[in-house]
Amino acid sequence: MQNNNIKSVIHAKDTDIAVISAVGKDDYISLTDIARYRSDDPTAVISNWMRLKDTIEFLGLWEQLNNADFKPLEFEGFKNEAGANAFALSPQKWVNTTNAIGIVSKSGRYGGTFAHKDIAFEFASWISPEFKLYIIKDYQRLKEDEAYRLSLDWNVKRLISKANYKIHTEAIKENLIPPDIAKSRQGFIYASEADVLNVALFGQTAAEWRKANPQTKGNMRDYATIEQLLVLANLESANAMFIENGV
Repeated sequence: MQNNNIKSVIHAKDTDIAVISAVGKDDYISLTDIARYRSDDPTAVISNWMRLKDTIEFLGLWEQLNNADFKPLEFEGFKNEAGANAFALSPQKWVNTTNAIGIVSKSGRYGGTFAHKDIAFEFASWISPEFKLYIIKDYQRLKEDEAYRLSLDWNVKRLISKANYKIHTEAIKENLIPPDIAKSRQGFIYASEADVLNVALFGQTAAEWRKANPQTKGNMRDYATIEQLLVLANLESANAMFIENGV
């Protein structure tokens, strides 16, 4: 998993647990931080958990369900060895041998072993069922806060986009609408100029979007991402300036 970023921190029973994410990916939770709830040697705790046959079977099933590049033969080898006195397995060995994606190692200030939230909750359950419930509760709080922030950011940027849309239409009115054109024809000029931005940003005109989404209310801008709305606001402002300057 590349482009890992610290997203937030879960607070569970006086234990801080880091959460990282990658663009377009699910959250990964620090197994190292979870393990510190049990011991000052989290690496040993994680290794002991990974020695268990039940753990190997769970990790293998998760990978088979989520990872098309997972190596099943190598997984079977680990599963057959699991439970033996001499068997040892580190997160790095698991990842490198089976091409697993559910567990990752991260270096730097917030380094350690991280796992997909499904796996992290399973690990927390092994550490302590009670501790797992505290982790899940604060993780839910984290997701609710995140959803609220995203909604607030989206609404703010939508308002900015609408404000710049007014600037855009005023520039069209002052510079592109002939004084003698019929009012019924003016709408085509506004729509045509708006579609210049729609195609640049969304890859389709407003009419093409409506045709592809006949049952959807509103327009494509109502379903834009935060990033798209921010780009749109800048495009509208820039295009208004281009129009005023006769570009």
